[in-house]
Amino acid sequence: SLIGRLIFELPEEMGLIAVAVRQTQGKGRGGNVWLSPLGCALSTLHIAIPLHSNLGQRIPFIQHLVSLAVVESVRSIPGYEDIDLRVKWPNDIYYSDLMKIGGVLVNSTLIETTFHILIGFGFNVNNSNPTICINDLITKFNKEEGTQLKPLTADCLIARTVTVLERLIDIFQEKGPNGVLPRYYKYWIHSGKQVCLHNEEGPLAWIVGIDDYGFLQVHEEGKGVESVHPDGNSFDMLRNLIVPK
Repeated sequence: SLIGRLIFELPEEMGLIAVAVRQTQGKGRGGNVWLSPLGCALSTLHIAIPLHSNLGQRIPFIQHLVSLAVVESVRSIPGYEDIDLRVKWPNDIYYSDLMKIGGVLVNSTLIETTFHILIGFGFNVNNSNPTICINDLITKFNKEEGTQLKPLTADCLIARTVTVLERLIDIFQEKGPNGVLPRYYKYWIHSGKQVCLHNEEGPLAWIVGIDDYGFLQVHEEGKGVESVHPDGNSFDMLRNLIVPK
């Protein structure tokens, strides 16, 4: 709420970020409560995107870029490349395909020809509850591989995430979706997965990739490839349920 008011008091070219050690009223998608125990990396970032730009014409891609930036903030560190941190469409960060470790929430407001984007992102760094955290993954990796990787800190990873995101936005603005999708697919958990369309008894389809606007592409046998969106809250990994757009 605070950063949403401040952005209109600053020069357009100036970025702004708010970092919290703990949130007491964290919000998720669809009105869900966002749990924010100590040890999470929690922040809200403001960026401005011109409407008439590659990303401005494909605003849904921002959540994918942020999710990728969180994963790369860890896996781009020398020695940490094999920490099994991944992206889940449309806006989650996962440990392998097993457990949620963080998420992204994006709100956008178009004023004249500029999108003002508020990006809330949070991910578990040093808190084993309620699921698992990045430092748990590092400890596990050290035991399995005989390495001595040091634990990471929330402030370091927030800074790295913002830096990586800035680079990803620059690449997207220059080259469009194809400039970043190979990096996204490298870390996403959906390749070749099967899902149900419409409802749990619906027809089966196979995930193909992401279209030019950030929607999921699936192939239903006999019907070719179509774009779909989540089932109103998030892509349900337990039911594997998605709904045609």
